[in-house]
Amino acid sequence: MPRRYLDQKLKLSALRLADALDAHGSLLKAGAALGLTQPALSRSLRELETVVGARLFERHARGVRPTQAGIVVIRLARRMLAELRRAEEELDALGIAEGGAVAVGVLPVAAVGVLPGALIRLRATHPRLRVRLEQGRTEELLPMLAAREIDLVVGRLYTPAIPDGFLREALWEEPISVLARAGHPLLSARGPVTAAMLARHELVLPTVSQRVGQEIDHLLALIGLPRDVPLRSSSYGFIREMLLASDCLSIMPRSMMVGDLLRGALRVVPLPVPAPPRPAGIIRAADPPPSAATTAFVAALAAFVAEAAPHVQADMPPPDTSRRRSDRTRARQRA
Repeated sequence: MPRRYLDQKLKLSALRLADALDAHGSLLKAGAALGLTQPALSRSLRELETVVGARLFERHARGVRPTQAGIVVIRLARRMLAELRRAEEELDALGIAEGGAVAVGVLPVAAVGVLPGALIRLRATHPRLRVRLEQGRTEELLPMLAAREIDLVVGRLYTPAIPDGFLREALWEEPISVLARAGHPLLSARGPVTAAMLARHELVLPTVSQRVGQEIDHLLALIGLPRDVPLRSSSYGFIREMLLASDCLSIMPRSMMVGDLLRGALRVVPLPVPAPPRPAGIIRAADPPPSAATTAFVAALAAFVAEAAPHVQADMPPPDTSRRRSDRTRARQRA
């Protein structure tokens, strides 16, 4: 294989071009994002392909798609650009008291649950620390963590199909629970709540497009309630209003409504069967060690979770920390 001397020939603008072409999928949109005309962008792409010695993108009816060589260059571009952003943030933070920046990947449940409370705490203790949020699914955020585009991932700790080398630290449980408004008739029922009692009330549930929806359906089956529910919504604001304004019930991770649970507007209805454990917390790379900004964010998150636990997790066992210990042991063995 011929040597290409990429370290001498590759320009930063070419890396931005590869990233933009993959992100937008067309020459026209990528050119608009970069402020280049289409002829100028095509010329830059040809120059990049000459440097690399391979075709990087193929045209198709709806735009362009990367070749195998293009995928390699795109990965390189994103790693390099992420490192440059990190360097800019660190340089900007020099000489700023309590400064710094942290890039947080957050799963949807945590984004509407524990994250707002954690950020309020963080702003109180580190008002000049900057936070950049990237919301997505686990399979979308872990590649960003590997490329150092983000510092950590916050949310449900799903067991990876194969070991990935990341450290997972359980900080709280976010069980699937039955939620109802304060004053709901079920909350004053004598004796344990049964499936028949739950079935008397209409359910409004989240949509099932993501893994949390599948877990909700699994719990419905455990309870003995039908999964063919007429009212589902992807809007948690809508579900919240239905709960507060009626005797509807919902089944979801209780941390999604942590604010209303803390204020006492919503309550957890006891389940007739134990809810499966759902540990949640943070995922981060084993190396390098977390920055001061990342450490401050994790401390604020842990403090908010500890504050909320007596109100939100009173009937739950503490999160399983054996995963954290085993992850750290494996990391030491690899080192």
